[in-house]
Formats: sequence, structure tokens, C-alpha cells
Amino acid sequence: MGGATVLVVVSTVMMVITTTMVAIMPPTCQAITNNQQLHPVILIPGSGGNQLEARLTSEYKGTGLLCNRFYPLKKDKEGWFRLWVDIGVSLAPLTECFAERMTLYYDQEADDYRNAPGVETRVTQFGSTQSLLYLDPSFKKITSYMEPLVESIQQLGYKDSQNLFGAPYDFRYGLAPQGQPCHVGSTFLEDLKQLIENASNANGGLPVILVSHSLGGLFALELLNRNSPSWHKQYIKHFIALSAPWGGTVDEMLTFASGNAFGVPLVNPLLVRNEQRSSESNLWLMPRRKHFPPETPLVVTPNATYSSFDVSRFLQDIGFEEGVHPYETRILPLVGKLAAPQVPVTCIVGNGVSTPETLYYGEDGFDKQPDIAYGDGDGTVNMVSLLALEDEWKDEKDQKLKVIKVSGVSHTNILTDDNSLALIIGEIEAINSEMSSLPLVSSL
Repeated sequence: MGGATVLVVVSTVMMVITTTMVAIMPPTCQAITNNQQLHPVILIPGSGGNQLEARLTSEYKGTGLLCNRFYPLKKDKEGWFRLWVDIGVSLAPLTECFAERMTLYYDQEADDYRNAPGVETRVTQFGSTQSLLYLDPSFKKITSYMEPLVESIQQLGYKDSQNLFGAPYDFRYGLAPQGQPCHVGSTFLEDLKQLIENASNANGGLPVILVSHSLGGLFALELLNRNSPSWHKQYIKHFIALSAPWGGTVDEMLTFASGNAFGVPLVNPLLVRNEQRSSESNLWLMPRRKHFPPETPLVVTPNATYSSFDVSRFLQDIGFEEGVHPYETRILPLVGKLAAPQVPVTCIVGNGVSTPETLYYGEDGFDKQPDIAYGDGDGTVNMVSLLALEDEWKDEKDQKLKVIKVSGVSHTNILTDDNSLALIIGEIEAINSEMSSLPLVSSL
């Protein structure tokens, strides 16, 4: 399970400065004229935003008889089964099976992350939006993710796998600075780059519109910054980032300290804490120094106070010493600067939703959920993180940036809310018609 992203959906499964007010009507999603060829769109989900399958090999040794012999009950003929998301994980014995199979391990000698021994994983239907629509197609109503967005885009005349594509990935893995080993994350960037080129070539050479949610925005920005301006010019038309946690989140520190059940009533957060700590992408989402200054307390205990400059000490004190080395050698160099890719970027973010800002722990320590002081954001990502590009790129004269705030819309609801969908669809329509749909910075 991840922090600043779509994993808020699990609770449903189991139970830029404000200068202009813009009135947005609900999306009509009328098809763009048949005479106009559409720029292909590629959707990049957030953490937990696509299906993930697993297969167990002879090396797998579960912690109990249930995990070893009886769970899961359903596999295909090659042994693959649904790992994410499986509604059965709300039951404590199955939660433990799930957690041990989702856990990653950092190999310090190889300087890279790997799956648990005996666990193989894969994403399904890369290039299609199918695995982004629902986290479990057997429970469409309660595991819907990008289905409302995809349906709205299709009403413009887009068709899946023709000019509308999906880029699912193993969201447990993150990235490392260029030159450091990072097999899974780097492979995803290579696959995404190839998908972009193929999508453009299959649509008359038109450059692509990237649309990301949450963590997907960090991957997309890294892809852009790892390729040349000439490649951008040929293949990228625009980048629309929804709810991107550019500066990390305080909520991630809660996940590492105490585990996070994301409101799922039957899940003990301590049962999934070690798995959540093991996630490379979760470590990537720790609050960044540039956006959370040293004088801002993020975690307060009877004996210590931690800011974004104290993450290494925080990891040690919560009992996760093994996270310190990868954080210092892989994460800090990666997040030092959010470089401007010189590609037009639109950020659409929620605001006005109570978001964890400071965590207060008592004498019971980190095994008990903290008291929380809240601030502005989208319920998961703090406002300073959502708006980080404004600060980072304020002196980048050649970088086009539009930031749109949608009041009262949460991190995940940005994909389902009528006003949010209207804004997203409006941007895609505007990009296709070479018009600017909104002022440079706006608020709803």
C-alpha cells in the first residue's frame, strides 16, 4: 500500500495563486469534430492505481499453512493470481499473506530492490486502459478507479488502444538517480517511452498528451527530464498532472511510523506496516527538504521532533534502520531538484480538504496511531507539495505552467468529481484545438 495516492480507494473497496474565479459546467464530453485528428492520450496511474498479479515459485515459503497451501483459492493455469487488489485481504490471516507477498527487499550489495523470495509479479494489459478502470473487475462498483475519466475521454472520440492508452506499472518500485541500479523503475520508463513513440507513430506522428495521477506524475516528469528537447518536440504535446505529490507528503511519515489502513475498518495498520515501509516508491514520497523547511515540525514525540531534514533519524527511531541507506543514497539525490522539462504542463489539484500536517505521538510510541493537526491540501497531499512546481519553476521563463485548483476535491475524487472531469476534459479539448481553455492560474 502506498501513501500519497489512490490507495485511499481501499477504504471504499472494503466498506497558482488564486486570482480568477472560473465557473465550470459539468462535462458534456461532446465528440470533437470528425475532421479533427486527436492527439493520442496516455494515462499514467498513481500508486495502487492498476491491477497487479503474482505467481509463487518453489522458493516461496509463507509464514503459515494458509499462505503456503490454501491462499489464494483462484489461480490461472500458469499459476498467476490477483495480488492487487484482493478484497479478501481485509481478513487478518489473509492480510498477512498479502503483506508478505507485496513486501520488497533492498539488496545493498546490488543497490536495488527485489521481490520477496519465490514471488513473481507482473502488470497486465500494458498499453490499454483496461487495468486502470477497476482494481478488481469482479467488483466494479466499489473498485472503480479511472473508469469515469476514461469514459469522459472516450466521449470526445477517443478509443482504447488506438489513440487512448494506459501505462500500468508495479507501483511498489520507484526510481533512483540516473546511473544507479533501478531495474524495475527504469524498465517502466523505457516501456513508457516506447509506448509514447508507438502511440504517436500510429496517429500520424501527432505528439502525445500525458495525463498522470499522483505518483504517476513523478514518473512522467522523470521521463521527460531524462530525454532530449528534440525528443520532446517530436513526441510530447502536453503534460497534465492530477494531484501530483511533487514535494512528498506528511501522510507518508504516518505510513512509515504506524502503518496506514486508509480507513479500512478490518485492517490492523500494524499488519501492513512492514510491507508499506519496504516500498521503494513510499520512500520516494517522504516530505522533501525544499518544500518543508527545517523549522516546520512534521512529527512530534515526547522525546523528539522531526522535520523533513530529520528523515534519516526518524527512520532509525521508528525501528526502520534499513531504510536509511537507500533514502540517503537513492532518494535524496533523486529529489534535490524538480527540473523543468520545457514541455507545457498543467497541474490540476484539489484544495480545501483537511490534510495531515503534524503528527503527535504520546508515550505509547509509534505502535499507536497519532493525534493529527491538519492543514490545507487534498486530504492526502499537502498544499505546499501540490503547488511545488510554482516555486521551483518561477524563474524558468521558457517553461509553460498552468495550475488549476478545485475546491473541496480530494486526492482520489479528482478522477470522479464532475467539476474536476470538466476541467480535465476541457484541457484535452483545448490542447487538441490549440486554444488555452483557462487563465494561466485559476481557481474553482
